[in-house]
Amino acid sequence: MTTAMLDLILPPRCAGCDTPGSLVCPRCAAEIHGRPACRTPDPAPPGLPECWSAGEYTPAVRRAIIAYKERGRTAVARPLAGALALAVAGAVGERPVVLVPVPSARPALRRRGHDPVTRLAELAAGYLAQAGWPAAVARLLAQRRQVADQAGLSSLQRAANVSSAFTVPAGRNAPVPRSWGGLEAVVLVDDIVTTGATLAEAARALREAGVTPDRAATIAATRRRDRSHVRDGG
Repeated sequence: MTTAMLDLILPPRCAGCDTPGSLVCPRCAAEIHGRPACRTPDPAPPGLPECWSAGEYTPAVRRAIIAYKERGRTAVARPLAGALALAVAGAVGERPVVLVPVPSARPALRRRGHDPVTRLAELAAGYLAQAGWPAAVARLLAQRRQVADQAGLSSLQRAANVSSAFTVPAGRNAPVPRSWGGLEAVVLVDDIVTTGATLAEAARALREAGVTPDRAATIAATRRRDRSHVRDGG
């Protein structure tokens, strides 16, 4: 029996702290939704767009993301996507927005049975649209080659690991609904940002295909030593 089915049958436990009684308890929900702000990694890799996140990558946020991505608790996607929508809103103001998700590797897709970041992007776009915010998702990116797990790698190793890893295949749909008149912001989205290497490589692939990302947005950002440049999202 899958974890998703168990969530429907058994009393839920918080994905962030394992407290019984709810899918995400109020305390962990507050951490996940955080305080949207610009949290661009410092130092930032060349070509990295300005990065916004809902909050910091706290232990509760980490456990919730792992529960969603690796343990089959797909219902956790909704509170996580709510946090992503808040980060996007902080990043672009009132402009229409096109979300471009960073794709998962094929082995990860097979193992998980779904593409977690794309699902988060779709839900976040839906939340923005419900609030009257023109939003769409464009699945422009694909992996050109297999990459290793980034966990435990240094900044230089991460950059080398994802170098030339993404591409925009010929024939992918244009990212912009024509009715918007070119006023949209193109936002790269991922679950977390650490060194920014993955988002910088994704941005490079988009620019090579003629699409310039305005911002990047994630649920969380890992803590960095220098946060003097953090700009509050209000």
